[in-house]
Amino acid sequence: MGRRDLRPPWPRLLMGWVIPEEAEGSAVAMAARRSAAARRVRRASARGRSRTEEAWREFAASFARAGMVPPAEPGLAAVEAAEGAAVLLLAPRQALTFTGKCRLRCLYGAVRLLGFAVGSHQPALPVFSPATHCSLTLEALPAERPPSAELRQLRAAARGAMRAHRVRRQARVKVMSRFSPECAVVLLEHLDTPVTRFLLSHPPLSRLFEPQKNEDSIFTSEDAVLASVGIVKCSPEHGLLVSESMGLALEELIQACCEEDEGVPVVLVCGPKNTGKSTFNRYLINLLLNRLPAVEYMECDIGQTEFTPPGCVSLSSVTEPILGPPFTHQHTPRKMVYYGQTSCEQDTERYLDVVKYVFSSYKKEVPLVINTMGWVKGEGLLLLIDIIRLLLPSHIVQMDVYDWKAMAPLTPEYVHLTPGLYTKGKQLAKCKHGGESWKALEGEGDASVPEYKLLYVHPEFPRAGVAGEARVHSGILRDMSMLGYLGQLQAPDIGSVLPLHSLVPYQVPFSAVALRVIHTDVAPTNIMYAVNASWVGLCRIPEEIRCQTDGPVLLVQTPVCDCLGFGIVRGVDMEKKLYYILTPVPPHSLRLVNCLLLGNVAVPNCVLVGQQGVEGDIPYVTSDYNYSILGSGKLKKKKHFKRREYAFECDYA
Repeated sequence: MGRRDLRPPWPRLLMGWVIPEEAEGSAVAMAARRSAAARRVRRASARGRSRTEEAWREFAASFARAGMVPPAEPGLAAVEAAEGAAVLLLAPRQALTFTGKCRLRCLYGAVRLLGFAVGSHQPALPVFSPATHCSLTLEALPAERPPSAELRQLRAAARGAMRAHRVRRQARVKVMSRFSPECAVVLLEHLDTPVTRFLLSHPPLSRLFEPQKNEDSIFTSEDAVLASVGIVKCSPEHGLLVSESMGLALEELIQACCEEDEGVPVVLVCGPKNTGKSTFNRYLINLLLNRLPAVEYMECDIGQTEFTPPGCVSLSSVTEPILGPPFTHQHTPRKMVYYGQTSCEQDTERYLDVVKYVFSSYKKEVPLVINTMGWVKGEGLLLLIDIIRLLLPSHIVQMDVYDWKAMAPLTPEYVHLTPGLYTKGKQLAKCKHGGESWKALEGEGDASVPEYKLLYVHPEFPRAGVAGEARVHSGILRDMSMLGYLGQLQAPDIGSVLPLHSLVPYQVPFSAVALRVIHTDVAPTNIMYAVNASWVGLCRIPEEIRCQTDGPVLLVQTPVCDCLGFGIVRGVDMEKKLYYILTPVPPHSLRLVNCLLLGNVAVPNCVLVGQQGVEGDIPYVTSDYNYSILGSGKLKKKKHFKRREYAFECDYA
């Protein structure tokens, strides 16, 4: 980000901104059976049995039923369809666990990917399976052959679909030689997006979609075909394994959400860190999207957000399947508030105000899935009890390892009796007769026991529940989400990556926006030093910005207000009284922005030191720094203060 690039050559004025269903039917039950089968296979591996062999025998039997000769060797049928494309033929319930990225389209039959059933009527879907997350598994769903359909018609349908998508004749011949009416035919294409190009341009993430080396594996011709598309086959153990408790919980939730006998369900998912809450949420949402047009998702985990950069509480309407980690599907939620930190320990009261403000936008028209933080010890558990009382879920999914080592079961009775951080529970007192029994004191605490169904889930995801063996540090995942958001600045057409310092920023007059540092107190004379080269939330407060001077407008309290997006303050011009901000927020939304919130979320280091095209000294970066200077260390301060009305203050930096 060179200083010479800070002044755009062609400014434009803008409101103070100077602008340069059916296949899914028994998906949960099938997933649970597949999980149980996988466990049985592992126990029986010494006897030489494998799930792949069983699937192959079923596939070969389908050839016999069709009067055809089955293939000679079991294995994956992957054929090169064109340059950067491949056709994959899967036997019923045959699965492919893989790492990489591709664009997937089902040409014949149906397949399932992270709970979402993909049929031949659906458009191509982008699929992301990086090495930092649980590998995705593509599984063929058992097809129900129509009674009146003849083999000749089914073969013609599969052949016609391949021809329509320009699959080479030689590839069509190979696929049809192994075709069975019960199989699934999938087209995989090379995928290249502006977001992935931007992430991969940073050296620490250049091998994001490459699997870990396995010297024992044998590279086959099918592996070569898949590699040409951009994916690599890996062990099924690296994929999602649906435990029995997870399968039962999903089945009950889907039934409740689809029937809606007692209103629209509100599902709250909680549990300790690294137990797979996000993975469970994606799987649940994908299953629901098989039957419903949309699902609402509320993000209360400000440390590991799903659709936004970190530090946000948001409410999103999900209409497309989630087939990748958060950095692949960053978008602007329907309602979002920038809390400004990745932990709410410093100000839990403001956190509850933010959660209440965002939840007020939920219209109760479609099911809602609520994600919560992994802070479930001490005050974190008390805060979770407050959230349960505030949001009134109809179902609570408690993710935990066996034996309840991390947290107590959140039964309705437990939540009713236990005081939260800011709410009172039903107090208890011992009976005079019989010290072992207890009774509730009349008139104390809440009037009634909350009504919700508690579902226990013991996950069996790779490394789930073992914090010391997490795949990637949470800070790296947060940086990846921010890079995914900044990747929206890249041109949509295929081409080289544009470094951020080469992009023209917006010019924002000091008098057009109010400014507030959320996480700490900064003297007005030093405020611009804090803002320069910082990550800021672009927000909208209802009050009109008024200032008699041309100095910066400073807020004395942190507002709870709508956040419309984020940007990087590339520089500050004290002479012209301008902020220079780089952001992907569209102009029609920027017209509403009148507040900049600076929190304790920093620009990823690789943006400052790892971008291409930077020569000489790197702006904002220095190695000549005296760490013995008073105040140079990280400050932590508890702030359990009462919420107050905020006001404006005008001053010069």
